[in-house]
Amino acid sequence: MAKIIHSGLASSPEHYDRFNMKKEIAVWEDSLRTSGRKGEYEWWYFDFKLEDGSTLVIVFYTTVFTATKAGFLPNLSFSLTRPDGTKVEEKWTPPPEKVSFSIEKCDIVMGDCTVQGDLHSYKIHLRVGRVTADVELTGNINAWRPGAGYIYFGDEDYFAWLPSVPEGSAKVSLMVDGRSETLSGTGYHDHNWGNIQMYHLMHHWYWGRAKIGDYQVISCYITGGKKYGHAHYPVFMLAKNGNLIGDDIRYLTYSQKNVAYDSVTRKHYYQTLAYDYNDGKQHYRITYMVKDLIEQTEMMGDAAKKFPTNLILKIAKIDAGYLRFTGTARIEKLEGSVVVEQAEAPATWEMTEFGVDADV
Repeated sequence: MAKIIHSGLASSPEHYDRFNMKKEIAVWEDSLRTSGRKGEYEWWYFDFKLEDGSTLVIVFYTTVFTATKAGFLPNLSFSLTRPDGTKVEEKWTPPPEKVSFSIEKCDIVMGDCTVQGDLHSYKIHLRVGRVTADVELTGNINAWRPGAGYIYFGDEDYFAWLPSVPEGSAKVSLMVDGRSETLSGTGYHDHNWGNIQMYHLMHHWYWGRAKIGDYQVISCYITGGKKYGHAHYPVFMLAKNGNLIGDDIRYLTYSQKNVAYDSVTRKHYYQTLAYDYNDGKQHYRITYMVKDLIEQTEMMGDAAKKFPTNLILKIAKIDAGYLRFTGTARIEKLEGSVVVEQAEAPATWEMTEFGVDADV
């Protein structure tokens, strides 16, 4: 029987020292954290739920998911999903000489596209394809991270995550095909990076965030790969009126039900996810319920269809798929077994699965 490799959330004083971190989050943490070594990746993710029912997602990347060589291959994506399900999508790979990343704060330039921020206020400008966009995001909650922000896999490998704006107010000015509109809503920004491709570390994850009445939620449930014993790494943050009220995963119970199948990615997924947080003094249950699939992506793309890549992926049991959902998030406050407070709101969440489809 193969030995299980140790893994877990980096949260001890030794971990903070190892990653040169402090418990207080610094502005530089949202700057460039990788150097372009082979296997490294990094992205700055923004999503918005707008007043007209639209969902907007913007991501700046240092490289592509399928990169096999060292160096940066910067690119960005824009995805707007209208209330009726129609989409406006643009992707762009800028010339390398028109790209820069700051190592002091979030300050990224990709040609005419930029993002700047300081853990509280962010401005995004995009001019790509048929879209021009200007977005302002102002945080309603302080930047937060689980522990030191790293999940370690063995002694050297890691995946890192910084929710720079767990929830904020957004203003979005859009011009699509010459038609202008201005919308407001709620927004979110996080920053991820790592030193080895995620499919080497993880089998799958669910991630979501929601603003539900007076509450703000970030929830994530990651399942490690086989060599890590399919270990689970839950991440959870609950705030009320902008103030943190719970993030200790010792008090968190996760469950899932109502399985469904997506024929595009060939992945099964759960239509209902529940995070139950009970620290003995307060008890909350957050439930995500799928309404629509708004993105279905085979993450390895055309590379997975060509020899010898397809053979290598098959032997390694890698079959990466990404699903993004919209639906309803419900929060319930319980006293004993009685629900004493309840609210619902629209939400966005995702599932990424790297391994072959299985319930682990």
